[in-house]
Amino acid sequence: MLDFLCSFFYSGSGEVPDDLQEAENPTFEVGSQAIIETDHMEGMKGAEATIVGAYDTTAYAVTDTPTDGGEPVENHKWVIHTELENPGDEPLETGDQATIAADHMEGMDGATATVDSTEETTVYMVDFVPTTGGEEVTNHKWVTESELSPE
Repeated sequence: MLDFLCSFFYSGSGEVPDDLQEAENPTFEVGSQAIIETDHMEGMKGAEATIVGAYDTTAYAVTDTPTDGGEPVENHKWVIHTELENPGDEPLETGDQATIAADHMEGMDGATATVDSTEETTVYMVDFVPTTGGEEVTNHKWVTESELSPE
């Protein structure tokens, strides 16, 4: 059941914000493979990822309380600059608050978030099969360059 929920909540449409810039020289090119070195969700660390998209942006780790009344989500990685409502041109700083305009997880869209950390980086949208088994996670948003390694 957990694998189904992870696939349901973390598989996305593949849509990216219109003003998000594709990375000119990403370390991991679209269509290539990489190993995920992070554990945003169970079964992610060590999984082989297929790179679906690569974009240069500001990524934020945030803490928010879901709009559906769930428990606060601490240090959620990652929400990118263009997934915030009216973020302005400059990157936000640690401690700033913003409204999330993304639906990576249920209850996320419209939630007020506090920025825990900021990173100027290339973010990747990836497909992978969890190391715990189960359905393929598609269009997972986002994994940063430092969270991937070559095969």
